[in-house]
Amino acid sequence: MSSSYDAIILGAGIVGAACALECARGGMRIAVVEGDVVGGGATAAGMGHIVIMDDSMAQLELTRYSQLLWAELAPELPEDTEYETTGTIWVAADQQEMEEVYRKQAVYGQQGIVTKVLDRPALRKMEPNLHPGLAGGLLVPSDAVLYPPCAARYLLEQAVRHDAVVVPKKAVRIGNGRVELNDGAILESQRIVNATGTAASDLTADLPMRKRKGHLVITDRAPGFVRHQLVELGYLRSAGSSTADSVAFNVQPRKTGQMLIGSSRQYDADHKEVDRSMLVRMLQRVQQYLPGIADLSVIRTWTGFRASTPDKLPLIGPYSDDPTIFLATGHEGLGITTSLATAKLLMNYFTGSRSAIPLEPYLPSRILLEAQHA
Repeated sequence: MSSSYDAIILGAGIVGAACALECARGGMRIAVVEGDVVGGGATAAGMGHIVIMDDSMAQLELTRYSQLLWAELAPELPEDTEYETTGTIWVAADQQEMEEVYRKQAVYGQQGIVTKVLDRPALRKMEPNLHPGLAGGLLVPSDAVLYPPCAARYLLEQAVRHDAVVVPKKAVRIGNGRVELNDGAILESQRIVNATGTAASDLTADLPMRKRKGHLVITDRAPGFVRHQLVELGYLRSAGSSTADSVAFNVQPRKTGQMLIGSSRQYDADHKEVDRSMLVRMLQRVQQYLPGIADLSVIRTWTGFRASTPDKLPLIGPYSDDPTIFLATGHEGLGITTSLATAKLLMNYFTGSRSAIPLEPYLPSRILLEAQHA
């Protein structure tokens, strides 16, 4: 049995769901192949931070573009997505990190992004539960948070309203315009989008990606304990490490009044179980910044895996070895933020239309060719 589509999206995490909706809205006949829970993979292990990041100019452009798309979509999101523009405060532990605050402000300002430098009293006033000895911070008011699994479900529901078909099966082989499912059925398309996150390498060979394991903790309700997404300025150093396991202070207020706590990163940890030593490190780090959080009860801890590329940028666009395969993976910890921009860039490529930002920095060929050469 064979069915033909304008595009087949593999994976219904938030990236795949966004791609499905964008293509379906563009008039394409779409099939979404997902053999598990919608938004149940890396999407369910994300904090849902819609954040501008500036590890590179390409990262800044992609995150900023997607953040604007989320803000545009926000009025139609249902209540259970818990979308809220909380803003982010990048917290400086000392005067040396305050220098990073001013550097970050200058970079953002060049891109027209509004920020505000907070000295110690201003930081204390905005977030009274932070450690009083912290030097200050940078407020980015446009950053937002949402609940990723419900956001992914909504995007997929909207794709179905635009006549996308959800195929509750698992893809076992892809290539040459064909997707073979685990029940033997065949789907056909000249556009097969591999948006399966860490599983992308199982379907598309030789992808230069590694899995990074992360832990999340959610506390009991304590409304107002934290008012903004709080992230230490050392976060980029932690997230950027390609060798050592790392933790960083990262706390998010939820609409429920709970605190969502991150973050940790581990390579070469394939089991899903909570790593107690990593969890202890993570919670100890949080208490250095928010001492009073030790009085809150932990309700749940869980883990997830994110797909990481060598240059920390996702793989978006055609796969060089097969003209019918396209990639939308490798987003690591920014898949929630950049899902909408990823979908826009792919659709622009499919239609030959001009995109809001250049696609070139995210094309898979940039590192696939390097990996093959190596």
